[in-house]
Amino acid sequence: MIDLRELRADPDRVRASQLARGEDPGLVDMVLSVDERHRAALSGFESARAEQKAFGKRVAAAKGEEKQALLAEVKGLSTRVKTLEAEADGAAQERDAAMRGLANIVIEGVPVGGEDDFVVLEEVGVPRDFAAEGFAPRDHLELGELLGAIDTVRGAKVSGARFYYLLGVGAQLEMALMALSQQITQDEGFVPVITPTLVRPETMAGAGFLDAHADEVYRLEADDLYLTGTSEVALAGLHADEIIDLSAGPLRYAATSTCYRREAGSYGKDTRGIFRVHQFTKTEMFVYARVEDALEEHANLLRIERRILDALELPYRIIDVAAGDLGGPAARKFDCEAWIPTQEAYRELTSTSNCTTFQARRLNIRERDPASSGTRAVATLNGTALTSTRPIIALLENHQQEDGSIYVPEALRPFLAGQEYLRPVGV
Repeated sequence: MIDLRELRADPDRVRASQLARGEDPGLVDMVLSVDERHRAALSGFESARAEQKAFGKRVAAAKGEEKQALLAEVKGLSTRVKTLEAEADGAAQERDAAMRGLANIVIEGVPVGGEDDFVVLEEVGVPRDFAAEGFAPRDHLELGELLGAIDTVRGAKVSGARFYYLLGVGAQLEMALMALSQQITQDEGFVPVITPTLVRPETMAGAGFLDAHADEVYRLEADDLYLTGTSEVALAGLHADEIIDLSAGPLRYAATSTCYRREAGSYGKDTRGIFRVHQFTKTEMFVYARVEDALEEHANLLRIERRILDALELPYRIIDVAAGDLGGPAARKFDCEAWIPTQEAYRELTSTSNCTTFQARRLNIRERDPASSGTRAVATLNGTALTSTRPIIALLENHQQEDGSIYVPEALRPFLAGQEYLRPVGV
């Protein structure tokens, strides 16, 4: 949720943000209208309440007929107070519901537009020229089957489309990737965390995952719980309704968890292999910071993601995601996309978002305001260290050899018993 005071002070900035996202700027005026109605009703209620208290003193001092007359008047005033209070409460609820429809205010400089309007900030590494090497690259599923590493047929038999088994070196490779991400994030000072993967509705909504993309989330109706699609949700809820201490610097966490996504609306997209799946493992970084430190922390998360991708020896690019492709909580997002040879395209591997105070306001996460005696909302940021399936795809395709074996980057070898190559089954 954005800051209501900021909306009142500079509604044009919020309208511009809505337009940049391709969303309705008229919602700003709706919020302001309901807010004005709430403030008027609240002012009326407070005035009537003060009058009621004053009447109480007069009634206590009065006697006889005067007292009876005043009691009758107090009864009418009491009804008026209750009516005004109900009006104020109703307007506040209507305003807050409308406020939840407003996405976070995008940071200045974010590209305007939709999914295809990103800006490439940098390209790192050079994709291999397989034609010059004299062979056509196999895709990740064919390579995974040669290695005995990926089985989507049995995954679909057991659980349906977009499920899979990782077997043998496939399972080892996932564990190695998660171990590498945990090692690097701990080396960077992040506290390791194991999170719940089922959360209450207020946590899911507070993190911003029940707004425009609610259909992407699995819900257990009998228990009124949600399966998380990222440990960002549980990490965002970790300090809900708390006043946290950031005097010594940001709080940084890194959690590895199983993640679940319905992939609603993706019918026909990336149906081959394990690129777009319903279940995967991911190590997610999450930061609580002072507002003044948020931009620096965002840059730091991107640096760590680059460190991990560099360790995997993958060609990739960094993009500044356009406003219309941001999730509701994000004010800015950078994606790291690895080159996928058989698709001849860059595809997202990691992303990092600055959510400013949007999630913290919803979850009531505050710190002591260093400039006053009160409290204020903190900033939250998140960044993917690694997921399980997409880096496997990038590793298999970019590091494949003509015989179907896979070169193992040096950084992964300690987690794969020192192997320099993963060999096809029977070779």
